[in-house]
Amino acid sequence: MGGDDARLRAVVSLAQAMAAAHTPRGSWRAAALGACEALGGSFAALSVWERGPGQLRVLVNAGQRADGEEEFPEAETYPVHQFPEITEFLHEQWAGGGEPDAWVETADGAADAGAAAGVREYGSGYGRERVAALRRRGRGCCVVAPIVLHGRAWGELYVARPVGAPVFGREDADFATVLAAVVAAGISQTERLEEVRKLAFTDPLTGLANRRAVDVRLDEAVERHRADGAVVSLVVCDLNGLKQVNDTHGHAVGDRLLERFGSVLSRCGAMLPGALAARLGGDEFCLLTVGPEVDDVVRVATELCERAAELELGDGVACGIASTGDPIGPVVSARRLFRLADAAQYRAKAARSVKPVVAGRDGEVIRLADSPPRSPHDRRHLRGSRP
Repeated sequence: MGGDDARLRAVVSLAQAMAAAHTPRGSWRAAALGACEALGGSFAALSVWERGPGQLRVLVNAGQRADGEEEFPEAETYPVHQFPEITEFLHEQWAGGGEPDAWVETADGAADAGAAAGVREYGSGYGRERVAALRRRGRGCCVVAPIVLHGRAWGELYVARPVGAPVFGREDADFATVLAAVVAAGISQTERLEEVRKLAFTDPLTGLANRRAVDVRLDEAVERHRADGAVVSLVVCDLNGLKQVNDTHGHAVGDRLLERFGSVLSRCGAMLPGALAARLGGDEFCLLTVGPEVDDVVRVATELCERAAELELGDGVACGIASTGDPIGPVVSARRLFRLADAAQYRAKAARSVKPVVAGRDGEVIRLADSPPRSPHDRRHLRGSRP
């Protein structure tokens, strides 16, 4: 009974630790550490099956890591064809209403592990890669439990013991199946919370970040600038002609224009590492960068203006830039940088500029067109054709 009580406490502890985590990484780590302790292992990992690229991606390595194993690896992946049990045989088992069972492998070979733990055979070739990994990393045995979410294989929970430690048995495999179900419930909760957070910081029409996300990121960026001098740049854009499109073609067409420009903004922002593309509201958008040089930001913003002018509807975009990399005076608050970028955008709009206006570069502002081009053909003619 004592063993049962200990395992019940371990299940409760794992569930509580995952529920208390504030981030996905924290939840993954709590899952791996909790399962490792519950099963008396020395190492545990949590992996997700990414169906698109066809790979198992390791989310976290916890416990006694071998050389080269990172706690939160950026690129530790394994082709799923090397681990067919997670994608083929076991799926067939539970697709018909059965339960996904955990199984045991040992460094001596999968067949011996199956016999020792009372696990059904998976056929030739199954377990070969895991056995090789155990030997390579100096581990004696492991138990692998599929994680099922919403009736589909999500990934796996992996717990190992060192060479010389007792080999996992059938009861351990059964308990690992229970732990995997608890982990699945915790992951489901984490994903729901992340979706809520995502919705709170995402513009529903364009899928870009929203004003709240910009405010949070900009405050963090300015703090970093004050701490280590990182270059922070803000590009504020106002989509010209949206009201006319709404009045002439209807709001559904206007929404499509906003979505289309949002895609253009996202594409251009991707040229700047770590840039945040956002819709501030209405016809106002922005790009926020931390790190890239201001000349790179100006170059991308210039391309943004060019691409916006090529959209079938609307009348291009008015674009203003403010960057700590330019002579704009001390930036001690996010509000100051935003006001400078916004003022530059107003100047661009008032002058019908076809290129960005940059705060602190009055002498370098490109002379503006006398009147705005009114059609895609006119706009291409004004700038020269683009491929």
